[in-house]
Amino acid sequence: MKAKRTIPTVLLVLLVLSVILRSETAVNTRLIDDVLKKEVLDNKDLQIIDDFLAEAVQTLVKTRDFTSIAKIRTVITSRRSTQGQYAQQFSESSYKYISSGLRQAEELPEERKFRVILNLLILADSLEDPRLIDLAIAKLKDNNKVIRYWAVRCVTNPALLKKLNPNEGANLRLLQRIAEQLKELVDSSEPEILALIAEFTAQTRIPEGEDLLGQIADIRIKRYADWTVKYELLDISVLRLLYDRIAPDQVGRSSKPAGAFRFAQLYSYAMQRYIKGRDFLSDNSKHYLASVLVETEDKCIGKLLGRPQSTIKRAVEQSDDSLLSQEYNRLFGDQRGAGELTLKLNIDYGTDPSGKKRMAPLTLPGPPKTSGS
Repeated sequence: MKAKRTIPTVLLVLLVLSVILRSETAVNTRLIDDVLKKEVLDNKDLQIIDDFLAEAVQTLVKTRDFTSIAKIRTVITSRRSTQGQYAQQFSESSYKYISSGLRQAEELPEERKFRVILNLLILADSLEDPRLIDLAIAKLKDNNKVIRYWAVRCVTNPALLKKLNPNEGANLRLLQRIAEQLKELVDSSEPEILALIAEFTAQTRIPEGEDLLGQIADIRIKRYADWTVKYELLDISVLRLLYDRIAPDQVGRSSKPAGAFRFAQLYSYAMQRYIKGRDFLSDNSKHYLASVLVETEDKCIGKLLGRPQSTIKRAVEQSDDSLLSQEYNRLFGDQRGAGELTLKLNIDYGTDPSGKKRMAPLTLPGPPKTSGS
């Protein structure tokens, strides 16, 4: 008699579960892949595109395994095309079903709601479709900071912004709308979000973007002043963007006084924080500030003054605060006289409480009494 071949109960359960999971996460791509090969589409082909996105997005909404969700997003984004009929239908269907998924999420328990919204925003970001911007804008003020981050990432996606030519009226209005929405986030945002918003100003170059960059610089200056600034490394980007507005061919133009002031005040605060915070700052903050000082000297200060600069780099490498202080005075001066950078940029620092004209940036107060940063 032949022995019976049996499958252990535990193994059988695992096999059944694996089949169920595959059936939950698998998306049928055979028909959509056939459509992708066509140069001209008919109504049946357009329906296949719509059906594919309906199934794929709904599968993403229902799937709980993060690895499977990532695969589904890849399946969706890899089926994009530049063929006119295909691209239009894909965009329309993406908007329809991602919108539907976001509405479904509102009915879910909080944890599931968070996961679904997050993954739909990640998908929207990867699709780089201007049509989806409205969906992200609606989440910019979400109470969850992770959701806010991905919403901001969606509307500041560089690849997406390249598709929005500001010379076209509708695109300009959309960019202006994004800028106005982002403006409301700056004062309360963490550095990760500020970094995205700063790069938005670099990509768009619209007047509202200029105002947005000024607002970012102002909030960074304020946070340096009260010793609450976080992730100083962000200021490499902020200073570079400010520099782009004032130099080298624009130095001395009266249209850029605010940019010159912000550049000088922010950089001076970074130098003062580095010098005054020796016994207060964390090692990370010191490393971040060192990078800000050295990178800005190399990429901005030298070009502004018309010759290579390396004194700050040497002072940082040698931990020579005396040399760094001397260089600070050379660049910014004090109340007895203006520094070289101040004179070059013709910077107006305003007046002090007595009404006397300031000759140098505001002085950073000493660090708080409590330790740590």
